[in-house]
Amino acid sequence: MDDKIIEEKKKNRYSDAELEEFREIILKKLAIAREDMAMLVEAYSNQSDHDTNDTSPTFKVLEEGQQVLSKEENSRMAARQQRFISNLENALIRIENKSYGICRETGKLISKERLRAVPHATLSIDAKNKQVQNDTSF
Repeated sequence: MDDKIIEEKKKNRYSDAELEEFREIILKKLAIAREDMAMLVEAYSNQSDHDTNDTSPTFKVLEEGQQVLSKEENSRMAARQQRFISNLENALIRIENKSYGICRETGKLISKERLRAVPHATLSIDAKNKQVQNDTSF
């Protein structure tokens, strides 16, 4: 009877070796995400020496308008990137807690394929599809 209970528990979570595999995937993605974040922050916070101080006033106004739009877009992208980094960091915490890979809706394991593609996923494909259907039906 004890062996059966142990087997059931194993089916409800990934093994330590599997969790380690996912940790490595997440750490690689996290390193890349942090590099991308640094570039985005630099892009919207740095002032370039290649401005339009010596050009006509009309062109300068157009150029400054484009710079504002670019900075706003970079700022939005940086905010999105920060959410991605936070999600990856939260996934690492779930690995530590050994709750990683468990669907928060169904309580079943999320497929390895999904976790390899989206390592911060907290919903199985079925639960995600159901959520999307509910969001689109008015």
